[in-house]
Amino acid sequence: MGPTSAIAALQQALRCLPGVGPKSAQRMAFHLLERNRQGAAEILATLDNALKSVRHCSRCNNFSAKELCSICASPARNPELLCVLETPADLESVEQAGIFKGMYFVLMGHLSPLDGIGPDELGVRNLIELLETNAINEIILATNLTVEGEATADYIGEIARKRSIKVTRLARGLPMGGELEYMDQGTLSQAFEGRREY
Repeated sequence: MGPTSAIAALQQALRCLPGVGPKSAQRMAFHLLERNRQGAAEILATLDNALKSVRHCSRCNNFSAKELCSICASPARNPELLCVLETPADLESVEQAGIFKGMYFVLMGHLSPLDGIGPDELGVRNLIELLETNAINEIILATNLTVEGEATADYIGEIARKRSIKVTRLARGLPMGGELEYMDQGTLSQAFEGRREY
């Protein structure tokens, strides 16, 4: 592989990042090669380490370096309250707000049949197992207020109701089409406090 094809391959690889188009990928590749080869080496080493050491928590499905993440391993959390979210970024937003002291389950996405994402791709079997092996009294559906997020909430709500578990949804203080990752702490706090039965 010659220098030109190596640069093209680097640019193409960088395009897998969200929001990175051809021009952004080109700028990043040239910057790393021209001005910051040490930074590129650090990115490579750090990414390699993360890919080898980060896995999914066996309970909540969030990213973790251990079998159980620090949240699931904490005795200070309320094990009877389960918040179901779409992404690790959503979980981070809720945790940073400091308003929820229960447990989580991270779906790693939402139902999207057109994209080939069904219940099996979201680890719904793991969620069902969690519901059947733990004394959970309430599930808070904290999926995003998008069409896909609503469909996912409906699906999971049905699963919980069949097991006689109370199902609530975050209050509509969150804007329709909004994503938890980008909400401020006040909006998130009001949404949790105003949650309703679903």
